[in-house]
Amino acid sequence: MTLSAFARSFLFDLKKPRFREYPTLLDNDEKLPGLEASLEQIGEYQRRLWANQSKAVLLITHGPDTSGKDSLIRTLATYADPAGFHAWSFSRPKGAETRHDFLWRVTPFLPGFGDMVAFNRSHHEAVIAERVWPVHEPDSYNWKNRYQSIRNFESHLVEEGTTVIKIWLNLSEDEHRERLLKRLDKPRKRWKFDRSDIDGWQKRGDYEKFAEEALAATHTKEAPWFVVPGDRKPQARAIVASILAEQLERLAPDYPKEDEGVLEEYRRLLARNGVK
Repeated sequence: MTLSAFARSFLFDLKKPRFREYPTLLDNDEKLPGLEASLEQIGEYQRRLWANQSKAVLLITHGPDTSGKDSLIRTLATYADPAGFHAWSFSRPKGAETRHDFLWRVTPFLPGFGDMVAFNRSHHEAVIAERVWPVHEPDSYNWKNRYQSIRNFESHLVEEGTTVIKIWLNLSEDEHRERLLKRLDKPRKRWKFDRSDIDGWQKRGDYEKFAEEALAATHTKEAPWFVVPGDRKPQARAIVASILAEQLERLAPDYPKEDEGVLEEYRRLLARNGVK
């Protein structure tokens, strides 16, 4: 994956495996690309991607509860053509999902050529959340095998023409607490709470520890992780929008070349019917 210096500055670094070694807030907004300009680029290049029908984009977003994954995806879709953009959300496995291999549930929602798809959480939950809240007997898991399966899976996607962009929204504990408190104060957001949220907050440390291990085990040159400061949503949106716009431009720099023969036939047909 070709990256600008700006995008590379947010890459996960195997020499810095702990999230506390990465910022959760940037001091200076002035160095950030303009969000609106990036969103307009996303809209234009996503339409070119759809028109060319030869490549695909899979954007994966992860982070603790309240890290802003939903609102980030909504923002990125501002100018996207709904014909070629889709978003899917994955919670902890349940029902039929627990009776199949862990990649089974995401496979039907992968992007086709021409598509841009955003995942709110993904197959990586199988090596993060499931380590905190197992859906099978804990002794039955082989985490190293799962890491290898994810690397192989994503390598296959890339080889077949899908660009995989993985985002971790790095949220500080203080900001996490503040956002949970704000949810309690907003009636339209209280429905999001259930008893598992209490357990989630209490096990934040375990979740973060397993997420750090998962990023270290699944960060590859072909499908890298980006650790994005998450304490200010406008900053996070500007950073991710810039990274996404950059990749879309690389994949679809122009519309397909027009067929002059078809255009000329249209001209003759329309002229015969009195259309000028």
